[in-house]
Amino acid sequence: MTATSTGSYQQAIEQVQDMIQAGDFELALSQIDAIAEVHPRDAKTTFLKGVVFRNIGRHEEAVAIFQELARATQGVAVVHQELGFSLHALSRGDEAIEALRAAVTIDPKLARSWALLAELLYIAGEEDEAEDAFRRQMAVGHRHPGIMKAVELMRREQYGMAEGICRDYLQRYPNDVTVMRLLAEIGIKLGIREDPEILLKRCLELAPDYHLARNTYAIALGKAHKYRQALAEIEFLEKVEPQNLAHSVLAASTLVMVGDYEKAAEKYGKVLERLPNHPQLQNSLGHALKTLGRQDEAISAYRRAIDIDEKLGEAYWNLANLKTFKFESADIDKMRIVIAGGESAPKDYFHLCFALGKALEDLQQFDESFEYYDRGNAAKHEVTDYSADETHMQTEALIKTCTTELMASKAGYGCLADDPVFIVGLPRSGSTLLEQILASHSRVEGTSELREIISIARRMGGRRNRDDESLYPGALWDLSESDCLALGEEYLDRTRIQRHDAPFFIDKMPNNFQHVALISMILPNAKIIDSRRHPMATCFSGFKQLFAAGQTFTYSQTDIARYFRDYVDLMEHWDKVLPGKVLCVKYEDVIADTEREVRRILDYCGLPFEEQCLEFHTTERAIRTASSEQVRQPIYTSAVEQWRNYEAHLGAMRAEIEPLIAAYEAG
Repeated sequence: MTATSTGSYQQAIEQVQDMIQAGDFELALSQIDAIAEVHPRDAKTTFLKGVVFRNIGRHEEAVAIFQELARATQGVAVVHQELGFSLHALSRGDEAIEALRAAVTIDPKLARSWALLAELLYIAGEEDEAEDAFRRQMAVGHRHPGIMKAVELMRREQYGMAEGICRDYLQRYPNDVTVMRLLAEIGIKLGIREDPEILLKRCLELAPDYHLARNTYAIALGKAHKYRQALAEIEFLEKVEPQNLAHSVLAASTLVMVGDYEKAAEKYGKVLERLPNHPQLQNSLGHALKTLGRQDEAISAYRRAIDIDEKLGEAYWNLANLKTFKFESADIDKMRIVIAGGESAPKDYFHLCFALGKALEDLQQFDESFEYYDRGNAAKHEVTDYSADETHMQTEALIKTCTTELMASKAGYGCLADDPVFIVGLPRSGSTLLEQILASHSRVEGTSELREIISIARRMGGRRNRDDESLYPGALWDLSESDCLALGEEYLDRTRIQRHDAPFFIDKMPNNFQHVALISMILPNAKIIDSRRHPMATCFSGFKQLFAAGQTFTYSQTDIARYFRDYVDLMEHWDKVLPGKVLCVKYEDVIADTEREVRRILDYCGLPFEEQCLEFHTTERAIRTASSEQVRQPIYTSAVEQWRNYEAHLGAMRAEIEPLIAAYEAG
């Protein structure tokens, strides 16, 4: 068959397109070759040849074609789309993401590009951007102006307005499953407990093959801490869509949430068998292995990530964040080169700066080390949305609202279980050390930084849009006896999956210091330990730490110092309105006389002394925080005065907390 025998050029092209549509790829390729004899430099024919190559598995050749076309044709969206698909087939995830981003930038109506982009972003750990891509895919397919507006409102975090549009739409079109799923997603964002699950169950009753809805359902179950149900839904998705590795990644991350790091590591390993050159998955595997205490394997995973992408700042930081790891000179040279190159994405840049700061600190090159810590903090601060003034106003509201009268009015309320032991304070204040000591006791189990109390507080706040005023803590006055009992039982129920057989468990979320009143109302017999450390040591340790999520107050010297001031003011307030409720434990005292402080902590918790609490570093358990490797060592004193190596650079920090430093040092 020749191009001329089938009529005009246009007719020949249409025939090729029909053949591709019908799956007759070999016949299509023959026709393309015939057209090329007459039109050897024709871009459309070359494009169709690339499409055929992609469909018959000749992905390397397809990539070469689409890359050349992308350079030659500039803004043709489908070329970038096909390039993204072909790169994905070769497991070149990061390059595929960039190609698909280019495609949807040129033409935002490419639903298939949005769909694959969302999947790849989720695998890469970019969950917020992945969610946005899923929504953009839905908006493209839906076309209703109201729903398109709702998607845009969600992008601006105007969830209340988006919710209203979706509810109004579903009044008229009650069986539109795509909008049901969107409304459920809004509910998840707002922290609403039951509505998303109900909506998604109904959605799947109407459309059992709507796999995106089932994926969202699994996420909703996870948010509700119904992890076993979530894993069952994900297992179903893995069976019906085995090619969609986003489901397997969701399974692994859910296993991490329940503390099953062995299975999570196994799951990441299986995904990596299919995507061996995916740096972010190597990172995730490294996290699971690190938490299990398998440090050598974790280091290997992080190094593989760097081998795949030498600009991946997160992998360098993950190595630095092991705390006991020392970079080689070649690593330091490489980080310097990448940073100086100025081509890193902002996220890679600040990860690299923090990692290089730690590497230089280990070499005792403190001035240059501070330079990179400072640069990293400045870059991170630019992409956060933290207001020290807002935190101060929240602190003042807590102090004003949570009076002795309020606490007396709720006395005797709540769930009387004494299972939880809360360790609160600032990050990097020694809380992980206290957790490890307590978790070494035969009757106490360590869990992690649980988010349940914060979730309850946010729900009480009732904010549906970003700029709405929170009803919390004022809403504490409205809690009835039955409310407090229900909330206490809810907390215990939602944290049960994190626990095993020990009668007591630890919740180490540091930010719970803001919610001592709430905890006392709903769990009056819970123990609360305030982990305290020298103000400068705490603030500087936070300043040089890059957190995986949250703790956005740490990326400025003045912000973290002001936060510390608010924290101290609030803890003093709790001591006034709830005398004796909170036990304050100083990190320096634990270092100076470990046995004395361990006995004091155990007495407060009503636990008998056990020798293994002094041998805490031998306790084998998963530890999620930045101090995981440090607390697997015996007590050491080197960190106590570490901040003084940087004292000359910390004037702004010190100026904010000078009175607190004097008071702390005076004892």
